[in-house]
Parts: sequence; C-alpha cells; structure tokens
Amino acid sequence: MILLTVLFLCIISTYSASVKGHTTGPSLNNDKLYKFSYSTEVYVDRVKASLQKSAGYCLSSGVDVNLLWRNPENDDDQLVKVTIKDVQVENVNERPAAKNIFKGKNTEKIIGKEYLQALQRPMVLELVRGKVKNFYSYENEPAFTQNIKRGLASLFQLQLHSGPAHEVDISGKCNTTYHVRQDQVTKIKDLASCEIEKQGFTSHNRILDVSTKATSATIYVLEDSFFKSIKAEENYALALNSRRKTGAKIVSKQRLELKSVEAGPGLIAGKQVAGVIKTLDSSYVAVSLVAEPVKSKCKKCPSLSEHWKSIREQMYPEKLSKAEAAKSFLSFIQNIRKATKEEILQVIRSENKELLPQIVDAVTSAQTPESLEAILEFLDFKDESTSLLQERFLYACGFASHPTETLLKSLTAKFKEDIANEEIRETLVTVMGALIRKLCDREGCKLPAVVEAKRMILNRLEKAKKDDNVRMFLLALKNALLPEAIPLLLKYAESEGPISNLAATALQRYDPSFLTKEVKETMNRIYHQNRRVHEKTVRTTAAAIILNSNPSYMEVKNILLSIGELPLEMNKYMLSMIQDILHFEMPSSKTIRQVLKDMRTHNYDRFAKTGSSSAYSGYITRGPDVSSTYSLDILYSGSGILRRSNMNIRIFDRNAELHAIQVVIEAQGLESIIAATPDEGEENLDSYAGMSAILFDVQLRPVTFFQGYGDLMSKMFSATGDLINVVKGLILLTDYSQEIQLQSGPRANAEFLGGLAIDISGGMEFSLWYRESKTNIKNRVAMFIAGNTEVDSFFVKTGMETTFEVETTLDFISTVQFSQYPFLVCMQMDRVDSPFRSYVTKYESLPSGRRYTARREKAEPLAGNEYPLHQENSNMCRKVIGVKSDSSSNWF
Repeated sequence: MILLTVLFLCIISTYSASVKGHTTGPSLNNDKLYKFSYSTEVYVDRVKASLQKSAGYCLSSGVDVNLLWRNPENDDDQLVKVTIKDVQVENVNERPAAKNIFKGKNTEKIIGKEYLQALQRPMVLELVRGKVKNFYSYENEPAFTQNIKRGLASLFQLQLHSGPAHEVDISGKCNTTYHVRQDQVTKIKDLASCEIEKQGFTSHNRILDVSTKATSATIYVLEDSFFKSIKAEENYALALNSRRKTGAKIVSKQRLELKSVEAGPGLIAGKQVAGVIKTLDSSYVAVSLVAEPVKSKCKKCPSLSEHWKSIREQMYPEKLSKAEAAKSFLSFIQNIRKATKEEILQVIRSENKELLPQIVDAVTSAQTPESLEAILEFLDFKDESTSLLQERFLYACGFASHPTETLLKSLTAKFKEDIANEEIRETLVTVMGALIRKLCDREGCKLPAVVEAKRMILNRLEKAKKDDNVRMFLLALKNALLPEAIPLLLKYAESEGPISNLAATALQRYDPSFLTKEVKETMNRIYHQNRRVHEKTVRTTAAAIILNSNPSYMEVKNILLSIGELPLEMNKYMLSMIQDILHFEMPSSKTIRQVLKDMRTHNYDRFAKTGSSSAYSGYITRGPDVSSTYSLDILYSGSGILRRSNMNIRIFDRNAELHAIQVVIEAQGLESIIAATPDEGEENLDSYAGMSAILFDVQLRPVTFFQGYGDLMSKMFSATGDLINVVKGLILLTDYSQEIQLQSGPRANAEFLGGLAIDISGGMEFSLWYRESKTNIKNRVAMFIAGNTEVDSFFVKTGMETTFEVETTLDFISTVQFSQYPFLVCMQMDRVDSPFRSYVTKYESLPSGRRYTARREKAEPLAGNEYPLHQENSNMCRKVIGVKSDSSSNWF
C-alpha cells in the first residue's frame, strides 16, 4: 500500500512538472499586439426565408489585443487589453443607394460622437484558465456600448478540453458543452438554460401562445495557443402555435479574425490584479459580464389621448365585427401599457357612453398596475347605471392572458363590498373562478389571494340557502375546476332542477383524470335513476361524462341496454351520441365496439328508435398546426319542443386543447302552450328559456330569455324577432412579449398580439300559427394578429412585422315543425365567405427618421361552407325547406 502511494505521488509530481509554464486556456505572447478584424451581423426575417433579403445591419471594426500582465505564480491568470477601433456601420445585405439608410452618413453621425468615443475606449479582461473572471470598463459608460463590448469579451471565453461547463457571459449563467479536436474547438451554448433577468409574458393557453427555438454555436480555430479565428452564430425562431407561417427569426453572427501580429507594448509589473488595473487607469471598475437592460425612448410617439383620437372611429359598436376594430384595439393596448394612471383616466373620463365599453375592454386587457388602478378608480360598483361597463371590465378580467395575484385580490375585495346589481355580483364571482384556474395552471395555487378566494367560494357554497346563491358559486366552480370542489359538485348533481344540471355540466368540464370512481358511480346513479327521477338534460350529461372518461365494459353495456326504456326523444339522443362516438373515433369507441358484439345490446329493435333529437361532431379545419372541431347536439321533449341545443367549437394540437365556443340554449315547461304532455319527471317545471355560453374556456353568466308563463306570453306577443346579445366586445387572445439578449450585444424584442372583435347573439322563436319553433345562434367575429420582432441597437432599429386578419360569421339555426309526428327538425350550420389578408413588413430605421421598408401582402378568400351533419338531418331539411316554400307560395 505504501509503495502504491509513493508511486501515485511520483506520477502527480511528474505531471505537474510537465505543465508548468503552460496554460490550460488561450495564451498571448509577451510584447505582442494582435490585430483582428471584427464584425457582428444581425438579420431579421421570416422563419424559412434565406438571409439574402433580410432586414438587418452589420457593425464592423478593427480590434487590437495585447497582454498587459501575467501572474508570476500562475500562467493561467492573465490581464488582456482589448480595444475596438475604426468602427463602421452598413447594411447586412447589398442594397441600392436609394434603399440604403446608411448611405452618406459617417459612423459618428450614425452612432453619435459620445457613444462612438465610449465604444472605442479599451476594456480589460482577466482570463483565468480560459474563462473571463473579471471584466473591467468605465463606470458611467452607456449601457448599449458596454453591451457591445460584453458581446466581444464573451468570445474570449474558451475551454481546451471536451465536456460540459457552466459559464457566465453576456447571456447570463449558461450551460455549455465543448467539443475539442486538435486546434479547433466548438462551443454549444444551451440558451434555454441561461439565467438572466427577463421581462415579458406569455399567453395562458398554449394554442394561443408562441413557440420559440434558440440555438448558439461558436467555432474557435487556434494557432500558437491563441485565436486565429472565432465564428459565432445565434438563431432564434418564433412561431405562432395556431399558425406557424406567422413567425419570425433573428440571426446574430459574430466573426473575429486575426490579421497580423506586431510588436506591442511590454507587460506591467505587479503581483496583484488590482494594483495593475490601478496603474493602467484608475477609472477602471469591474463590471458584470452579464448584459444590462437597455431601453431606447420614443421621441415622437403620440400621447395616449392623441392615439385614442386617431382610432376612435373604428371602435363604435356597429364596427366591432370588423378586423380594423381588432387592429385598433391591439394598438390601443400597446399604448396603454406605456401610460400612467392619470393619462388613462383622462381618456376614460373624456369619452361618451357609446365608446366607453370598448375603452374598458382595452384598459383592462392591458394588465399593467397603472391600468388596473385606473379602471378600479373609475368604476363604481355601487352605481347600477354603469353595470354594462362593470360587466365588460369583469369579462376582460376573465379573459386575461397573464392575470396577477393583485387582480384576483382586487376582485375578492370588490365582492365583499356593496354591489348594486345582483347580476354583476354573479358575474364577478364567476370571473374569480376563471382567474383561480389560470393562476393555479401557472403554479400559483398557494398564493395567498388564490387560497382566500378558493376558501371563500367553497365556504359560501356550503352555507348557501337560496338557489340563486348556489347557482352563482357553482358557476364560479365551473370555471375554477378545483379538484377539492368535486365532492360538493357531486352532492348538487344529485339534487333537483337547474342546480343539478349546472353541477353536472361543471363536472363535465374536468379532465377525465380527475373523474374518480366516486364520480362515475354518482353519474351512473343519475343516468339510471337509482335514487330519484332526474330530468333528461341531467341524465344525458351524466351519460356523456361516463362515456368520455374511459368507461368500463359494464358501464357501456348498461347504457346501451337502457336504450329502449328511456323517454322517446332521449332514446334517439342516446343512440345519436353512441353513433357519434363511433364515427368520430372518440376514446371510448373501442369499448363500445366490444359491447356491440353482443346481440343483446346491438339489435334492430334498439337501433331503430325514431325521434328528432341528435348529436353530431365534425371537423371545421384540419391543418398541420392546429385543427378545430364542431359538435352540435339537440335534445327535444316528447312533445317536440326544444329542451336543449348545444353547439361547441374546440381547437387543438398534439399537446393542448382550447374550448373556443360553447353556446347552449335550454328550454323547459313549454308544453302548456301546445297542450302537450310533459315527459316523466318534468311535469312541474316552470316555463323557462335561456342561453349559456363558454368563450375561450371561460364560462359566462347565463342569459334568460323568459322566466315563467306570464313572462313567456308577454314576450311572445311583444317579440320583435331581434336576437338577444350574449357577449359583445373586444378580447385579447394572444399576448406574448419577450426580451432576447443577443450574444453580440443588442437586445431583441418579440411581441405577438392577437385580438378578437366578437358579437354572439341568440334567440328562440315560437309560432303557434305555424306550429313551429326556431333557435338561432349567430357568431360574428373578426380576428387580427400581429407579430413584431425587432432588434433595437440604440443607433439603429431593424425588424419585421407580420400580420393577418379575417372576418367571418357562423350561424347555427335549428327549426322544428311540430304540426305532425314525427316532428320535422332541420339543423343548419353555415359559415359565410370570409376575406383573409396577410402582410409582411421588414424595416430598418435610424433615430434621425430615415427608414427603409419592404412590404408584401397577400389576400385570399375563404369560401363559405355549410357544415355537414348526419344524413337524416339532410333529409329532414329538404322536407322543412320544401314545406316552407309550399306555404309561402300558397299564402294567398
């Protein structure tokens, strides 16, 4: 053992002797001046475009490097002086003189005399084993010139053996990997790992968000222990998840090439770094190699009130289904985010009642502390006359792209205060539920404001006595989707009336992973009516929950065996639901097919039930990025009157899903108007019709068409045929903003905003004369999405803006003629012709105002479409339309 120890010590001492006098990093020769050429190029363009036509610029210079000091006790510790000189700025690609913004301008004019002098002042690097231990520069130097120096200094960081490393450079503290082969070294930097102060936000839902991909590689070629050439390249690609053609890339390149080695100044004597630095220049200070944030100020930007005046004509209610309204809405949000509370209040208080709701939409959607303070100061929840503005504020909060704890805390405080309008109180707590879910989705469930809001909703629901209060807190839970709320929802699902239906539809929104054995047992009890008689609407919802949550063989078999024993229209509805699952290949279709092999469940008697109710799903679009589906189901009472119609539109990709729209029209207790007999369990229901909507995963407060027989008769005789508005306003969909620190020094900003101008309305009509009922849901939308990717180098801005816009209308009409049996039922879902326009604008600009712009636009029509439903519906529509044409021709 002693012999082995001695041998080991001998090997170590021999190895130490062999490396003494040599460094483990790059090493400069004494008394030499290394002259390099340096260039940094920035390109901005579409993701798949070649760089030859990109917007951008090139900064080039000479760089002198010489050794100042070497630690007499450690050759790996060196002080290196780096000086930038002969700076030039030019286009990154060759361009005609008329399109060259740098033409005729010298570097001093472009950058500015003060900044050019700062840029050309030397910096000093302390290199220890190839890593920059200290970066010395001047204390009060402008941040943007300091960052360009940091970008150059970061290139001097090198490891001469293969393997991983944690390095601090201009990008922050990053994970890097080195690959060494003879005199060439490749460094790969994991940009996603870089720890640096970042500003920005992303959209709540992945489908509405932006995907980013970033790569960084640097290739070093060494000669005589020092750099012969360094080539570095960073690539950032950004793409809108819902439409990957709408995106941008930023490419940043650096190149340092050795041109000559000349006789240079001698070394400075000294034992300590601090003494050497003081001898060189007492003004030097050690500063961080990590980049400083740089913000350039807009010199000629309009004030918030001036900007509002320029767009206000586009914001009138009658224009809210136009793309120009959505575009103006987004630009207004951008300006509000830069404004003070006082500036925001000035605009709000100066406008008329017609435009105020749109201003409230924008101010709330801005989601800055100043905008929240301004809108809360303006709105008075004790004043019932401003309930429309209060509602617009609350819904904009519900659609918030990146809500904060402060927002939820503010709404909780408002709920505890006096609120004049009870509908606003209901909307407020419903929106609180949506905010709880969004904050929990971002790992904020343990935030104090979230904990308090959850506790308040759950406690008040347990103590609620009045149906209206129970309904209000159930709506909040339908948005919050709290796992701990499931036992309460189960209790109310097994109760009676509308409360039971609301609790069941709340459970339907949960991910199947949350639907435990207890949930499925309760849903089976409701569907099969093991404890009490339930309404058809609740039973069919329970069946849908069972079939959409990995049902067992016996659960499916029991549902199928029940068909034939159900009320007439429910039989038909359940058959349609089963057939829809099979034709659309939903998850439970495999189990259903296994059950159908048994002839007791799959026979003519069971599958030949007649009726008018139906359920059908189909694709609106199927694309490489996202697809969207629609589903329409309609349930009638045995007397032929609508019981429930349900339209859903969902958008999804491989990893995420968005419930874009749901519009449900429900009616009950209407049999008396046609002297019909109600179905089992529905004999004592009050006359009622109303509409409930989900918009972008947020449950809205339901709207009542009429309540009670007297109200029904009154509205039937005074009906104008006008649709009742469910939701109207401006919604911020995509909201992505990120700062990107480029290794070459400048910062880039990527911003994607998507706005929706929306008008959803619906109605229900009865004609006793023609014995006909009709429901109509009209969805008018206009979308505008803009992405702006810009590199702001202080002395020049370069970037690209890409936009697209579309306007469309989607109508869902259901007509029932109950003058005969079986009833004639026709469902129609139509989309009108829609203009689609896209624009790409690349630009470069100087602070002086000189600007180069290249713009390309593309317009194409999206043909209208009547979406197919099942063949039975098509046959029925021919009869209904035929009957209508016959009756109209024989009117006289």
